[in-house]
Parts: sequence; C-alpha cells; structure tokens
Amino acid sequence: MVQRLLVISPVRNEAAHLELVAAAVERQTRPPDRWVLVDDGSTDGTGAILAQLGARCDFVEVIPGPSTDADAPVRDRLAAAAAPRAFNRGLHSVDWASFTHIAKLDGDIELPPDYFERLLREFERDRELGMAGGVWSEPDRASGVWKAAPIPLEFHVMGSMKCYTLECFRAIGGMQERLGWDTIDQTYARMQGFRTRSFPELVARHHRPWGSADGVLRGRARHGRCAYIAHYPAGWVTMRAFKAGRSRPRGVSGLAFLYGYLHAGLTRTSRVEDAEFRRFVRAELRNRARSEISQRVTHGRRLAQRPLRAR
Repeated sequence: MVQRLLVISPVRNEAAHLELVAAAVERQTRPPDRWVLVDDGSTDGTGAILAQLGARCDFVEVIPGPSTDADAPVRDRLAAAAAPRAFNRGLHSVDWASFTHIAKLDGDIELPPDYFERLLREFERDRELGMAGGVWSEPDRASGVWKAAPIPLEFHVMGSMKCYTLECFRAIGGMQERLGWDTIDQTYARMQGFRTRSFPELVARHHRPWGSADGVLRGRARHGRCAYIAHYPAGWVTMRAFKAGRSRPRGVSGLAFLYGYLHAGLTRTSRVEDAEFRRFVRAELRNRARSEISQRVTHGRRLAQRPLRAR
C-alpha cells in the first residue's frame, strides 16, 4: 500500500518559531501529503506567517480560527485541552480516512530533514507499530548544548510529535479532548495490541522550553493531575515525584508533581471511566517496575564481579 501522510499542527502565538518549523517541513526528504495548520486564536503575528506559508506551499492548508479566548480567557490551555480540540478541528477539515498515517506536530518543533522518511520506514518495517515518534532536545541551561529529553522509549511517544497509523487511530477512537490525552491514547493503543515506540535517533529541536508557556511548576502539577486521571497508583506517583524532584527547580518540582496528583484526588477530578483501562495501566506499571528492578540487580552483580582495578 502506498503510504499517505497527514500532518496536523495546532498553533498559537508561534511567530518566533514558526518559520523555522515550516522550513524544516518543506525540506523533508519525504514531505507530508497534506499539512493542516490550525490557528488557535493567535494574537502575535502567527496568522500572517501562516497565510504566507499557505500561498507558497501546495501541500499546506491553513485553518484560521476564532479565538478561543474571545468569550472566556483560558489561563492554562494545556489543562483545558486546547491543542487536541484544535487538532480535531483540523482533522475534520479533510478526508482523514484517505491517509495511511496521521501525525501531530507542534508549532515549536523543528524536525531533522529525513524525519518523516525514516519514521514511515519504521512503520513499514514493523506492522505492529501503531504509534511512534522521535524525541526532542532542548539547550542545556548551563552549557547551551542541545540535549535530548530522556523518556521511556517503549512506552511514551511525545504528544508534540507523534504519528499514528490509520488503523491504530481508529481503534483508539481518535484523540480525546481532555487533559492527559497523550498518555491515554498510547495506553489504549497497547491495549488494542499495537506497539508504541519513540526512536532516539530521530532528534528534533524544541524551541519553546518545557513549561515556559505557563510556568514549570504549573506544568509539573499538571503532569501529576494526568497521572491521577490515568489511574496511576500512589506508590508509583511517589517514586516519580522523587525523580521529578531532581529536575530544576530541585525538590520543588517533585512536590509540585505530587501536589497535582493529590489535588486531583481531593477535588474528584474525572478519571478515565474504563475499568479495563485501569487494570491494564496498573499491571503494566507493575511489570515495568519489576523489569527495572531486575535490570538494576543484574547491573549491580556485573559491577561486583568486575576486577577492582577495572572499576
């Protein structure tokens, strides 16, 4: 089957980065068959850049939007699921079922020139792969060197640059318009028998530092809320909070993550209403924890067996 790629980009106030992002897509060795950009109420000049892009590139379609802030300003747009709502607007503007692959690309992600070619090749090679993407890098604050974000490659696909097969997208019911959508969709994909995978050799540049839109601590708390919504158990969340606490601002980041989880529970935030989803998540996390412990024990034994001089 001939692969056909649809890329959808919800964008809002990305004037500082959009030209770089667009140039990276235009020079792809395997460009998208259709690139739909949805302006989600920008106020900075993004609209003018989109108009120029639509005029010069024949595979681009621009969806101007009424500002979602016109009637009710939204402080935390990620918590309000603004991006998946805009994505679905773009999705339903085209005959999306005529494509074999559907991707989401944020307006601050600059792709390497062979990104789509190599990603589609992975889908072709592995017919069980239902959702995949690369990883993004950000400049280290101390050295300025671009460093890739560490993620669990076999479980997490970044929401800012993920791609679905049409079969997987249909099986999971598309993109949910709720906080935590990018955790929920990949869990449902694995429940449906699809593999999910991030490829560390496909490294993009993230031009808007994580959490810069509305604050790092608010972002950590939001991730805690996502963990509650996805039925992650308290023990796992506590361990994750310790890990988050090693990131800047140290200590406080972990507390913010834990606060988000506990606050979601106290306020009875709506969770995924699917008992099978909850059982799957908790079983998967138990298996992941056992695997990680086994790997650490094996690594410790190997170190103990090495000659003292070799250590």
